[in-house]
Amino acid sequence: MSLKAVLFDFNGVIIKDEPIHLQLIDEILVQENLQPQKLHERQACLGRSDRAYFQDLLKNRGRVVTEEYLIQLLTRKAEAYVLELEKQEKLPLYPGIEDLIFQVRSQNLKLGLVSGALHLEIELVLERAKLTEYFNVIVAGDDINTSKPQPEGYLLAVERFNQAYPDLNLQPQECLAIEDTPAGIQAAKRAQMQVVGVANTYPFHMLQRQANWTVDYLTDLELERVKEVFLQKNVKLTAPEC
Repeated sequence: MSLKAVLFDFNGVIIKDEPIHLQLIDEILVQENLQPQKLHERQACLGRSDRAYFQDLLKNRGRVVTEEYLIQLLTRKAEAYVLELEKQEKLPLYPGIEDLIFQVRSQNLKLGLVSGALHLEIELVLERAKLTEYFNVIVAGDDINTSKPQPEGYLLAVERFNQAYPDLNLQPQECLAIEDTPAGIQAAKRAQMQVVGVANTYPFHMLQRQANWTVDYLTDLELERVKEVFLQKNVKLTAPEC
């Protein structure tokens, strides 16, 4: 087994925008004459898609959730997100993201993104940051109906890699996910991937108990060492018995 692809989460790994999302969700709830988020709800939203989170929020407030109503709210929120980012002279990208992408490309690894954010939001950020061309596959929240910690997003990314590169024959065990929340880590592990937890959103010690590797910052990740671990596991699996 060798490392063939690295899959990034988006919110909390590439861009520091959780406060923006929480603010916009509260604004929409108030506009709908509903109570804003409570503290435990804000914590529960981290790592999950807007679709899944809005469904829970509305259900908890006794609001009937039709697909049409849900899509309307998601569209309003995505449009407000775009307007909010356009106000910012500089995007709040996490330090080290460009260097890590360079590491991935220099190792001839495929690069993908798996997120609960909508394509509209992801594409805006990647385009402004001039990172679009580096991501071979993107799975967004509007590609699937489930949310992390379910593994469907990661499994769909593997499928899309194999569709785009038939000779790659990518298996989930040959992927490394980079996540910042327990929900994201669980999703990647359920897809049979190894995971780096980066302590951008949760404390180091919380992620350390769940991820295969944990770093304080993206700049701390030594991709070459991770590749060696993948190869060592392959040697152990294929070594003849004495």
